[in-house]
Amino acid sequence: METASYATLTRQSGLLREMRVIANNIANANTTGFRQEGMIFTEYVTKGDLNKSISMAQGRVRNTSYAQGQIKQTGGTYDMAIEGDGFFLIDTDRGQRLTRAGAFTPSAEGTLVTPDGFTVLDAGGSPIFIPPQVNDLSIANDGTISTEGRPIGQVGIVMPPDPKMMIREGNLMFRSDDGFTPVEEPRVIQGFVEASNVDPVLQVARMVEVQRAYELGQSFMEREDERIRTALDAFVK
Repeated sequence: METASYATLTRQSGLLREMRVIANNIANANTTGFRQEGMIFTEYVTKGDLNKSISMAQGRVRNTSYAQGQIKQTGGTYDMAIEGDGFFLIDTDRGQRLTRAGAFTPSAEGTLVTPDGFTVLDAGGSPIFIPPQVNDLSIANDGTISTEGRPIGQVGIVMPPDPKMMIREGNLMFRSDDGFTPVEEPRVIQGFVEASNVDPVLQVARMVEVQRAYELGQSFMEREDERIRTALDAFVK
């Protein structure tokens, strides 16, 4: 029975982590550019006493869904959505990062920035400068920004060798230690943003399943605790 207790305890820890992931998904269901996460469970089996095996389950690895989110129209001059593969390239205080959140705006200095103040970069890693008092700014499908018929910059749309190897930072940014390359034929849509790819209905359904599984494991642990206490009381008497 001790083996079952070990298995249940480790499973409970994994379920608790998954519940936190699901809750974060639901909380960001309306966050522009958010990518849904899931939990991957692994099992480690080792030899225990009296030739019995001990199973340890772990739920520590998160996997991110890169499925396309719904494209929503905002009408914002500097709002952009990527249709298909690719990420926007931005500069943060920790280095260059990738994101699908395309709600941008010019800063006081005239550079294109994210709502958090991070600089939007072109494919070469340079900031994009927006001239003051621009009224006719347009953004082509390849990310080229023009005003008065003259190109003034191009938003960098890049792609890592393997998105699954990226490291998530916060809710909207990713770090690619393997580097990235410009997307050959990006499709950028001006005046739109990409919504979160979270399906709230499925996430709520999964939350119910995880909660029931956790309650079942908790019930088992309580019965096991009561059994051990009863056995100890009988031994002492």
